[in-house]
Amino acid sequence: MTQHVSDVMTRAPETVEPQTSVTVVARMMRDKNIGAVLVAEGEQLRGLVSDRDLVVRALAEGGDPDQMSVAEACSDDLVTVGLADDLARAVEVMREHSVRRVPVVDEGQHTVGIVSIGDLAIERDPESALGDISAARPNK
Repeated sequence: MTQHVSDVMTRAPETVEPQTSVTVVARMMRDKNIGAVLVAEGEQLRGLVSDRDLVVRALAEGGDPDQMSVAEACSDDLVTVGLADDLARAVEVMREHSVRRVPVVDEGQHTVGIVSIGDLAIERDPESALGDISAARPNK
């Protein structure tokens, strides 16, 4: 049975404005135990920032995370998948673009979720190391 992205995605992802500081986003990720936040201006999706982006593009550059905006750290070469896309399409997009998370949009191109490589592993290969780790409770 073909499953769709809507079956495994994280719904209602956290979103911030581009001018939000890296520090604020890092704290949001910590407090909500999430690894990615969408960056949007109003309804317009502008990027996705992951915990790794914060380290590699912000902290490692030596800037002041209180002064650096998330727009400076986010991935802006953005690809998306649709709610009705099957899981194979999500895998294809992740492989083609070498990304671990992809925003999910509805037919009107409104962002409605995020699908991650961990979501796919839990669904398609729960006995794998990645599936097992992704399904585990977070360590605090």
